[in-house]
Amino acid sequence: MTLTLWQKLVLVLGTAAAMEAFAWWAHKYIMHGWGWSWHADHHEPHDNMLERNDLYAVVFGIITTALFTIGWLWFPPIWYVATGISVYGLIYTFVHDGLVHQRYPFKWVPKRGYFKRLVQAHKLHHATTCKEGAVSFGFVAAPDPQVLRVRLKELREKKKAAA
Repeated sequence: MTLTLWQKLVLVLGTAAAMEAFAWWAHKYIMHGWGWSWHADHHEPHDNMLERNDLYAVVFGIITTALFTIGWLWFPPIWYVATGISVYGLIYTFVHDGLVHQRYPFKWVPKRGYFKRLVQAHKLHHATTCKEGAVSFGFVAAPDPQVLRVRLKELREKKKAAA
């Protein structure tokens, strides 16, 4: 199967864009659900270079490598899907691990704009250290921090009322 340049670009960029929806879903329902045991240390202060949460990157890397292999050997469009997943992974690691959590040698704290909003949204996500009651599960799309603060307060009041 031969793909045109435009088809390849649509597959790569479309997959990279769709990954934010998948990442939101996986973060909310897997990492803050049945997979919390791997994700919990990401919400706790520590000085370790690696976290158990990093196992998610290993699993997603294995899946993506399998997709590259399937695409290379049998169905080329899948190779471009795997490329889109990888593009998203690079963006994710720059934004989440580098910018938000400062896990890389460069230290940049944005003072305004989109990147400041991303950092604020993710910091509000980390305002809770348990799997329930978190806000902002995306990694590249950042809701308005003011809206997140209100939602976080509502969730805390709901939890307090239930106790």
